[in-house]
Amino acid sequence: MRLPEEDIELFYKLYPTLLFYTNQRRGIVKDVATVGEYMQLPFEEMTKVREALYEYPELIDSFVNESSFDFSQEELEIVRSWKHFVKGRFFLSRYLKKYAIFLDEGSPPKAYGVLALKSDIQEMTGGSRLPVFLEAVLLPFKGTIIHDGFLMPYPIHFGPGIRHDLNEAYQEAKARFGIITSLPWEQKEESDVERLQSYMSSEVTRERYWKEIEELIDKDSSLLAVYHQEMGKVHARTYGRRLSKIGLRNAWFAILEGEVVAGGSTKEEVERILDGFIPTEKRDFVYVFRVKGSKAKRG
Repeated sequence: MRLPEEDIELFYKLYPTLLFYTNQRRGIVKDVATVGEYMQLPFEEMTKVREALYEYPELIDSFVNESSFDFSQEELEIVRSWKHFVKGRFFLSRYLKKYAIFLDEGSPPKAYGVLALKSDIQEMTGGSRLPVFLEAVLLPFKGTIIHDGFLMPYPIHFGPGIRHDLNEAYQEAKARFGIITSLPWEQKEESDVERLQSYMSSEVTRERYWKEIEELIDKDSSLLAVYHQEMGKVHARTYGRRLSKIGLRNAWFAILEGEVVAGGSTKEEVERILDGFIPTEKRDFVYVFRVKGSKAKRG
């Protein structure tokens, strides 16, 4: 969950220099003549300078344009990208193999995949049990997202109810937007099919957006097939486990409106059976899947 070592070194070459420049321009801490002297400041004073940077983000462009430090153009472009920072309060909700998940307070919520710097994020939050509520600033860095080295957790512990709600919020964020792994992030214009698929992607989103699902289908009846295909995936996971449990292997099945309506040894065989008795107006509603081993696989 960390940046490569050489990129960590690059970040700590660029970011303290930007903060030093911010202090020069805003005059927050007196008698600081070098980046090294800035780095020796007490944490509280460094935090004041950091807050000034995000209060006056135009300083980022000024830093790049003045180019008074010995940085390459590539390094300056990394700094310039930091004007797309995301500052706020987040729920550190889980640690995945590639990154930690920072869930924002938005409605709907968004989930960011964040890489660590020198110290593991878990270490920086005192090894607290997840979720952790904290203040952070997220920065783009070479196509990834990092924090800026300052994580400020709140001493709050969450009960089962809140943890359940946050898990639902994470599932919703992942379904609607995916995990955001680069900045700036802009929500792409979704087609009605994509929007319906995102609403249908989990039990949480199906319940929360049931009214929107109905409105989409009422507006365009062709989306009814998408609805049934997505529900077929849900039922296939349940039936796949049951069919595997009773010993069925390498078989194909078809689901219509939550019921298994056909089965066979090949997908082609199942398709032929379906063509023989499923009403034409419902043929596109049928979801065909394969049971192979312990999982259900779509054909």
